[in-house]
Amino acid sequence: MMNRMEQKATIFNIQKYNLYDGPGVRTLIFFQGCPLRCKWCANPEGLERRPRLMFKAASCINCAACVVACPQGIHKLNEQGNHVIDWQWSNTCTGCGACVSACMQNALSIVGETKTVSELVDIIMEDKLFYDISGGGVTLGGGEVLMQPEAAAALLKACKQEGIHTAIETCGFARREDILNVAQYVDLFLFDLKHLDGRRHKELTGIANEQILENLETLLIKNYNVKIRMPLLKNINDSREEIQAVAETLKPYRTMPNFQGIDLLPYHKLGVNKYQQLGKTYAIEGDPSLSETDLDRIESWIRQYNLPVRVIRH
Repeated sequence: MMNRMEQKATIFNIQKYNLYDGPGVRTLIFFQGCPLRCKWCANPEGLERRPRLMFKAASCINCAACVVACPQGIHKLNEQGNHVIDWQWSNTCTGCGACVSACMQNALSIVGETKTVSELVDIIMEDKLFYDISGGGVTLGGGEVLMQPEAAAALLKACKQEGIHTAIETCGFARREDILNVAQYVDLFLFDLKHLDGRRHKELTGIANEQILENLETLLIKNYNVKIRMPLLKNINDSREEIQAVAETLKPYRTMPNFQGIDLLPYHKLGVNKYQQLGKTYAIEGDPSLSETDLDRIESWIRQYNLPVRVIRH
């Protein structure tokens, strides 16, 4: 059996000094792979569990160095002499990084790498002093961390052994046994609720929400600390009916000490440019941002149910 510290995780980013995803100063580790395909996803580079090529066309000078270097033939020059990527063929990319090394303009990058739990613990421990002072710790996000449950459990257990507060961000779509195995090492679940209507949830994310809601109920009943996170998009999930449905669902848990309230996450455009860099089309049309008035109104609807709620403004 593999040593737990040598369990491997596929990640696509590590963000230090995070102040939004759990209490205090935190290190946020982004796990690669997600079962959902939310139309507004801000981290499309983390959806698949394999290295992803990203291309900043504005930085490219069409020198063709990557065309020569790539062993897979993904990079090409078109008839006009411009560098293009065969995005369909890019599924064969192994993440070797030859094109990245050849590019002198930093127009190319490979997202995704494999690290052992011990390597990740070493990175996390670099900021132990900040966690101790601020009441912070480590948060595992993604992607969806529960797509790699064994690696997640091993890393969380190692952090607990070092006295580090642990949290995970999750869409909640996972096998019950996986989420409960991980839960024994989690101090706080940051649990997404995107839409309560199962049909609409599937339209927006590609997956129905029955299992998600079952897992949420399981965690709350079993006294694990849960904070609800609601991504909000105008005319998508901000109606009074939808907000009241969420409040009615959560109302039975409002007096439970392990229910940590609701965070409202207003839509932002921070991930939009990544889609072009990945050869993808962004599925959200128009601007579904909410105004401060909209957010105040939604917050007031939830407070009518005596549920603790706040708006997270990055």
